[in-house]
Amino acid sequence: MVEDDPSLARGLSATLRASGYATDIASDGEAAWQMASDEPYALITLDLGLPEMSGLEVLRKIRAAGNKVPVLILTARDALEDRLAGLDSGADDYMLKPFEPSELEARIRALLRRASGEADPVQTIGRLTIDTARATVAIDGRAIDLRRREWAVLERLAARVGKVVDKDRLSAEVFGYDEAVAPNAIEVYVARLRRKLEPDGPRIRTIRGLGYVLDAQ
Repeated sequence: MVEDDPSLARGLSATLRASGYATDIASDGEAAWQMASDEPYALITLDLGLPEMSGLEVLRKIRAAGNKVPVLILTARDALEDRLAGLDSGADDYMLKPFEPSELEARIRALLRRASGEADPVQTIGRLTIDTARATVAIDGRAIDLRRREWAVLERLAARVGKVVDKDRLSAEVFGYDEAVAPNAIEVYVARLRRKLEPDGPRIRTIRGLGYVLDAQ
């Protein structure tokens, strides 16, 4: 999240974390560019009026580097030329401030689905059904109650079903930079998730030394 208003950044970050997203905050353009270069983020929300380097310049540098991360511009600039400049520079979506957090979350979900090739918010994996729009999980129609971190782990594994998800990468996607994380935190959440999916849901396999795989069957 690239935002130079500290209170707005904290508020939005707290809202997104409550929905299971790990968020890191950059308060200026230089920090944003450096973080985007160092980490393979799933999505970037980008303010345009930033110190050090403008949001448009950050966006252009990200795209010039070949980074295809989805970018959602959040700005108070409502002139048509500003919207066109943002979209023409490589933004995937554009929201004007002020906005409702629920709309921001809906747009984030849509961009993440598009990036993963899943246009439908409902994903079926064997007998498991995941609805990202409603944040619900069910096995054979029976609702499964997941805590925030368990949901985050399942969502990341389901986005790459049948493929190995690196353990460190999974941890980075579930926890933010500034969170104190125990060394075995991911193992704990994967174990809890396994118990809730058994015996009828898809299996989560551990690939020793690499990570985890959510089986398609």
